[in-house]
Amino acid sequence: MFKRKIEARINDYFNSDRDKILVIDGARQIGKTYIVRKLAKEVFQNYNEINLKDDFNGDKIFEKVKTTRDFYIQVSALEKSSLNNRDDTIIFLDEIQVYPHLISMLKPLNQEKKYTYIVSGSLLGITLRHTFIPMGSIDEVKMYPMDFEEFLWANNVGKEAIQYIRDNFNKLEEVNESIHNVFLKRFKEYLLCGGLPDAVKEFVINNNIMRMRAVHVQTYNYYEDDCSQYDLEHNLKIRRIYDMLPSYMENKVKRVHANKVDNNKYEKMQKYENEFEYLISSGIALNAKAVSNPRFPLIESSSKNLMKLYYNDVGLLTNILFKNNINAILDQDSGINLGSVYETVCAMELIAHGHDLYYFDSKKVGEVDFLINGYDDLSVLPIEIKSGKNQYNYRAIPKLVDEIGNYKLTKGYIFGNDNIVNRKNNLIILPIYMIMFI
Repeated sequence: MFKRKIEARINDYFNSDRDKILVIDGARQIGKTYIVRKLAKEVFQNYNEINLKDDFNGDKIFEKVKTTRDFYIQVSALEKSSLNNRDDTIIFLDEIQVYPHLISMLKPLNQEKKYTYIVSGSLLGITLRHTFIPMGSIDEVKMYPMDFEEFLWANNVGKEAIQYIRDNFNKLEEVNESIHNVFLKRFKEYLLCGGLPDAVKEFVINNNIMRMRAVHVQTYNYYEDDCSQYDLEHNLKIRRIYDMLPSYMENKVKRVHANKVDNNKYEKMQKYENEFEYLISSGIALNAKAVSNPRFPLIESSSKNLMKLYYNDVGLLTNILFKNNINAILDQDSGINLGSVYETVCAMELIAHGHDLYYFDSKKVGEVDFLINGYDDLSVLPIEIKSGKNQYNYRAIPKLVDEIGNYKLTKGYIFGNDNIVNRKNNLIILPIYMIMFI
């Protein structure tokens, strides 16, 4: 349907010696099955797709598979299955999380080299944490909804235009005003639509807001249903935390408050560790951990008890907040506070680009939206997101990059709506859409 960046990673796997099985982990409705099916059919003569969730809900023929021989027999018995050898036959095991014993079997299956395998799952992050996986047997790749650049590709924005913006980002040069307006408009459309491929299809190809929002509603319901698969003790609390994410983001202090989950002011974050782990590991929520001392690497000073949580797709959030009122997003003069929306989309971008998320939290200095590790120069990069009209309205971030301050970070970024490309000492101010280059 649409070009995805993960295509290069999958094709590299198909063209390699495949000494490990590629496992694609990500939430439902982000396009895993479609992209694997499309690319595998282009490379292999014999394509075999097995949806293990359908099998689990149906005949359960793979439930009692204990050996590789059992597995081969069941695959060969499937109607229309075509099997030959490793070079021309691929077996795609979709939704493998329903059968954890098959995950443990991936290494011997690959070692026997009878066929090529590729695997995906929608709650795989949870299953992998609680399943024995032979060392060196899998290569796990995280997949997310379409990022902003992929959304631009879907809108047929040319690579020359994107490269022009990239060059301006690298050179710190102001963007041509007409081009800025085009990219800002696309960015706001991305806030409206998000990156779920089915929603993008309805918005970009069919120009149908109602059907786009129907995709958001359906996906949100899927994610809530996934929450209910957890044991009874936890699933109601997981769903409650998930439903409360927008209210957390609208607070002045945007972090998760454990005492609001069960309306008990004495509750602590530790009580809900399993619930938070589920939401994050399943891929339906993104997390940023609090840091009060921004030193590289950030994980060494991050707090286990303070975090912010975001939906994995900004379209889910804008559907909850604004439904079919597109002007709340597209009209910059509407007066609507889009702080939580802008912060969510930037969390999506940074996560999709491989960054672990942190945020700065200090009563003395204030809060900075995001911190990420800069591995090239072993530094910390602070990022502030401005959704309003005043891109220069910031207080905390200069105290992190001020040379006479306590932290002395080498630089920081401030992103906002205006066509401003400016460097003031160690602070770099840029248009919001340039977040795609971080």
